Amino acid sequence: MTRFTLNPSSKPELSVAQRDRLDAMTEADITAAAEADVDNSPLSDVELSKMRSARIIRQTRLHSGLSQAAFAKTYRINVARLRDLEQRRTQADSALLAYLTVIEREPETVRRALEK
Repeated sequence: MTRFTLNPSSKPELSVAQRDRLDAMTEADITAAAEADVDNSPLSDVELSKMRSARIIRQTRLHSGLSQAAFAKTYRINVARLRDLEQRRTQADSALLAYLTVIEREPETVRRALEK
């Protein structure tokens, strides 16, 4: 195994031979190669959905500037559930995603509503 550190300012590039090989592949060839790669198999619809909801949840929390514990307490979300969602162990349902949309757009309104 070879270890290396990716330099963000110098993105990896395909060689001419690699680019030619990729350009010659059909969509079916690319899909078959991806499915055959045991180290990097394509994501299932469920995995993709978990990733999307995790991104929404994490972005909403980061935008609030709160830690997981503070965000969970402020908006009355179970902190363990929040952690599981952000780490893609579980998937958010439509009600939670809608709630997060409201928090993202009107955080102070939600805070005031929960104080009463």
